[in-house]
Amino acid sequence: MTAWLAGTPDEQLLREMLREVLDPELGVNIIDLGLVYGVGVTDGVARIRMTMTTPACPLNDYFEDTIRTTLWGAPGVDDVETEFVWDPVWEPGMMSDAAKEMLGWRG
Repeated sequence: MTAWLAGTPDEQLLREMLREVLDPELGVNIIDLGLVYGVGVTDGVARIRMTMTTPACPLNDYFEDTIRTTLWGAPGVDDVETEFVWDPVWEPGMMSDAAKEMLGWRG
């Protein structure tokens, strides 16, 4: 069972590190896109729960590899696991204001 952490320094650090992971098609990081639903660390394993903008998105392997590379070596992290989920379904309103502005989204 995964213990999802809320508001701990570990989660905060990992979320900041995940801002380095860009969606290569959009050029916006996965945090501001609203793709990351959960970040936790259990027994040295960073677990990331995230979604994609569409279930047909071909970037699963890219995101898994990039997240692993980005988080590897963070304090207390010995391994990284990424879980892709589809509930809730992503929608543009989940983006940060900065991402909406970058993409010219009006909604």
